[in-house]
Amino acid sequence: MVKDPKRWRLLRDFKKGKFCFLIGIDNWSIELQKSEFDSLYFLLLRINQQLFDIKNDLMDEEYISLELEKLPWYVELEGKKNEWSLRFVFESQDQTRSFEMYWPIPLAQNLFYEIKNMWESMD
Repeated sequence: MVKDPKRWRLLRDFKKGKFCFLIGIDNWSIELQKSEFDSLYFLLLRINQQLFDIKNDLMDEEYISLELEKLPWYVELEGKKNEWSLRFVFESQDQTRSFEMYWPIPLAQNLFYEIKNMWESMD
């Protein structure tokens, strides 16, 4: 488990069965299946690459907005080149549930790197 006691938490527990990943910020949390967590990870990598590709062309104070959709996810990155937030919309392919998440500045960057580290540690 990775946790900032004030703002966010990230948990992996395969003993829980189907919904074995938990992401929480402030007063909300959501549990994800492994396949959902995997697709979130790859989406985060793609939007981070988009930001990296334009980062050197941006001024520090310039506001940016990036969008990316890869079903079942839609993500928006908003902010500046070195501080940004993320908003996600998830539409279940099984039509069992849908939800939205918002990761504010600076939590978005922290969670991105922790999810990346967690996913890479599973190999």
